[in-house]
Amino acid sequence: MSLLTVVKSNPKLKKFVHWMIVQQRRAAPRLWVKWFINPFIHKRAKGSIVMSKSRLDLFPFNDFELGANSVIEDFTVINNGVGAIKIGDNTRIGLSNIFIAPITVGNNVMFAQHIVLSGLNHGFEDITLSPSQQDVVTKQITICDEVWIGANSVITAGVTIGKHAVIGAGSVVTKDIPEYCVAAGNPAKVIKKYNFKTATWDRV
Repeated sequence: MSLLTVVKSNPKLKKFVHWMIVQQRRAAPRLWVKWFINPFIHKRAKGSIVMSKSRLDLFPFNDFELGANSVIEDFTVINNGVGAIKIGDNTRIGLSNIFIAPITVGNNVMFAQHIVLSGLNHGFEDITLSPSQQDVVTKQITICDEVWIGANSVITAGVTIGKHAVIGAGSVVTKDIPEYCVAAGNPAKVIKKYNFKTATWDRV
């Protein structure tokens, strides 16, 4: 039996290990985890840059990968507490973005400023409990290669944005966006699509 299985099967031990790893009343790891555990578990490829004023709230029990030559700008928060976060090569994450797992980002993706991606939602159905006391639900967010997401956009849980799609500034994306499309609005809707026969972006 593995150590992980032993911990998961013992509620008291699981609670103690969680306390050892996670700061109390904060969704952030303790300093010893940041300094002595995460660097040996999480993967950062050659040429990747994480700016000094960004905040990586990363835990060792979920994956984090940052691809070659990708950049995480200042004031961005990345949290893998409820799932893996994988970011491809040559991707730029702009100032003050928030990524809450589970999230997969492809190659050559551009994120502008103040964008929120959250694969997490709190339950609310039980009216005898505050939503803060109910179980969380997670759904994978997938951003495919060559996507460009405009400033102040929100990408909600479970959404997939297809290759070379463009999301207009201030959009709230609640449903999948096909590849080679431009989408905008709240909720975001496709407003243009690339026509491979005419090599033009046509309004829809």
